[in-house]
Amino acid sequence: MTGYRGELPQLGGGLFLTDGGLETTLIFHEGLDLPHFAAFHLLKTPEGKAVLRGYFRTYAELARRFDTGLILESATWRSNPDWGARLGYTADELADANREAISMLEDIRSEFADLSAVVISGCLGPRGDGYVADSSMSAEEAEAYHRAQVRTFAVAATDMVCAITMNYAEEAVGIANAARKAGLPLAISFTVETDGNLPTGQTLKAAIEQVDAETSGYPGYYMLNCAHPSHFEAVLGTAEPWEDRIYGLRANASRMSHAELDEAPELDLGDPAELGRDYADLRSKLRNLSILGGCCGTDHRHIEQIATACQPLFSGAA
Repeated sequence: MTGYRGELPQLGGGLFLTDGGLETTLIFHEGLDLPHFAAFHLLKTPEGKAVLRGYFRTYAELARRFDTGLILESATWRSNPDWGARLGYTADELADANREAISMLEDIRSEFADLSAVVISGCLGPRGDGYVADSSMSAEEAEAYHRAQVRTFAVAATDMVCAITMNYAEEAVGIANAARKAGLPLAISFTVETDGNLPTGQTLKAAIEQVDAETSGYPGYYMLNCAHPSHFEAVLGTAEPWEDRIYGLRANASRMSHAELDEAPELDLGDPAELGRDYADLRSKLRNLSILGGCCGTDHRHIEQIATACQPLFSGAA
């Protein structure tokens, strides 16, 4: 059953951890084949389910160790209609996969009931490439496209939905409208290039302000993901209201651009301790930054260092 749709605990100012780079961990560390980066495809086999459970438990144990809240983000970044069709899923099979992904997180929440708060988030990915705005839609088209996945999450034990790796504002607006009609709280996570702007060239400020303006501020908060802190730190620290809307960060381990990452033959793990310090420094620019995880190239070692560096900055856990 859902527990936090009425009031998301991560908005209360305490530290919340989430996971690292799910897909890169599974591919490069677990040696698994993820066609189209589709982690939800692992739900088709008992072995795949076991790997996913072990992955999420690792981060739950970190939350327990650091006495923080936890956000469990479902392995459904690619389980939308276009990507599902590429993998041979029917609409019904895709809905089943989304429900099963949430059910798995329910089990983990029950197992870690001693944590102060465990939020189950239904992950929504972009219709197109996560790095390139290659299939742009109007807000109305985006709402219609993502509606089925949002509705599936709405009837499951999902506390919220999170649209991750959004690379243009209109898709985020459409998802926000779909979430509002389904009665689900929402977070929007944008990705940026090395200049701190979205792949479309729109500034982060303009994207957040556009989504808020066109949805009457429906998203509960915003996040940044799939970029290194060095890519966007220069556009932060303005003390303008849009920055107060950013609560979460899931940075890449690598300083490479998206294009360079696409061509890289090996995983760039970066420096976990340095990344932790980068997160702590960003806390001075983003006063509401409290939801901390990782994206491409990060794993539990990075999240451990992030928690170590940032925990002293919070007066108390969630």
